[in-house]
Amino acid sequence: LKMSWFCLYVPLHLLAVTRLSQSIKAPTSSSQQSFKADVFNFYHSLILADGKETTIHLLKDIPKRYYFVLEEGRALAPFSLTVTPCDVPIEWSILVYQSPPGKATPGDHDTQGVSKSQQTPSLVSTIFNYKGNSVETYMGMSSHSALYLLEFLSTERDTHITVYLTTDTTSGHLYPELPMDPRIDVIGVGPTTVTLTWKHSPSALQHRDSIQYCLLVNEKHNYKSLCAAETAIRSSGMKLPPTLALSLSPYLLEPQQVMILSNSELSIINKVSSGEVRQVCMGTKNTYTVPNLSPSTQYYFDVFIVNLLTNASAAYTGTFARTLEEPEPKVTELKDGKVVHVVLDGKKQKFYSLQYQARHKKIHFTFQLCRGQIRVHITRNGKTVASENLSGLRYFSLKGKLLDTYLVQLRSTEESNSSVKVLASPHFHKPLFPLLPDSLKIKSFSKLRTCRSVTIAWLGTQEESKYCVYRRQIDEDQIWGELQSADRCSGPESRPKSEKVLCKYFYDLNLQRAVTTETIKGLEAGTFYLFDVYLFGPSGIPVRYHSKVVKTRKKC
Repeated sequence: LKMSWFCLYVPLHLLAVTRLSQSIKAPTSSSQQSFKADVFNFYHSLILADGKETTIHLLKDIPKRYYFVLEEGRALAPFSLTVTPCDVPIEWSILVYQSPPGKATPGDHDTQGVSKSQQTPSLVSTIFNYKGNSVETYMGMSSHSALYLLEFLSTERDTHITVYLTTDTTSGHLYPELPMDPRIDVIGVGPTTVTLTWKHSPSALQHRDSIQYCLLVNEKHNYKSLCAAETAIRSSGMKLPPTLALSLSPYLLEPQQVMILSNSELSIINKVSSGEVRQVCMGTKNTYTVPNLSPSTQYYFDVFIVNLLTNASAAYTGTFARTLEEPEPKVTELKDGKVVHVVLDGKKQKFYSLQYQARHKKIHFTFQLCRGQIRVHITRNGKTVASENLSGLRYFSLKGKLLDTYLVQLRSTEESNSSVKVLASPHFHKPLFPLLPDSLKIKSFSKLRTCRSVTIAWLGTQEESKYCVYRRQIDEDQIWGELQSADRCSGPESRPKSEKVLCKYFYDLNLQRAVTTETIKGLEAGTFYLFDVYLFGPSGIPVRYHSKVVKTRKKC
């Protein structure tokens, strides 16, 4: 048996049967059936490759058998066998056929052609059996030649498993090594986050370039192996890349998957019927905070150590944690005719709540968007009455009953901070904010530009109001940031007096003619200027037009 396994594939079947027949003198009627069963088993078995992970597909209630033979001529023959169920629990066992120590090896013949093994029956014994869905490793040692039969059976449904056999236990392992304590510790829990830590794998410390940790988060249960997790996700109606280690290629993603790559961490979110399944690979970091979870929800966490070269993995002992309940948002009371300025944190994406109790049947809400993008949601006694994204100045006129309770919820729709001014009042005929034109844009006339002046125009209203113009010299690289961060609610009171150009009153009952222009003089050639127009209403609360940047001509 010192030739290659490839050459032995067919002869070993015949050799196995020959040894069985020689190990029994002459089968009696009582042993006839057992003898035939053994011969049948080997005729319908496959050889198990040494040093290679083998995927085996099992049909329900149909056993599948593999065998391997330990090499002859070795004083000790160690071997290791690892079986990984990829779905439901299975049954598997190891049977060994061997000759008693000190006796002739089955298959040896004397010079007269008489088999010595006919006088010495082989010993047949079951050395290991298991039922379950955990990853199990059997390590054995034999002092003489033996033939091993493996039998696998699934009684629940069709499934698949992986089997790894090696007789070389000294030159490393296919699977990454787990630490002595393979548990995952939960060290922090919040309403939307859970922080985990685990002990380093010896493999990660020795081979940082080819080893990485991958975390699986789901709302169903823990998984005992990576292939079990992948099988579960596929059974939810989704195709999954072969393993987390190979999920680094964006083109492998399915439409139901979202890949997020930030800070050298790869996150893949799968949308399945039982909730989100998140996969995060974070290199060799052994502490991770899982973000963007739902409050008051139980999550299961599994960490796998993955060998990027062989794609083999080992599973830590999974854990679970329940996120905390979301604290009740602080509610600010709105009072009649009092303006409330609200600043929203875009990164937290939380609602800011305002409450108003009506003392009149008709109520008017006014929102002036100062910066960013904001969504408003208004309910009356728990029922939605308005919901939309804000733009500029927005009025809501609502009719209800006395003592109705209104809840106004505001949320930033972008990552940067947003702000808005809110007013609630039963008296719409006395608005604190001025009447606004159809557009708050400032227009400049390119043909009227000179080296020393520019001409701008803006729309007015049918109501006589005060308009003040301000200018400021600006560098070209500051333009984008200045326009993005402009606070449309801020008044001119904080600006230097040197930036003020003029103030004027005007109106026109005919809206088609409610336009005014101004030529700003005394400017420098080839220079950028930022112009602002402020509109003041009866109450003195200003509304800022959209800033306009104009460059004077270089040569005239």
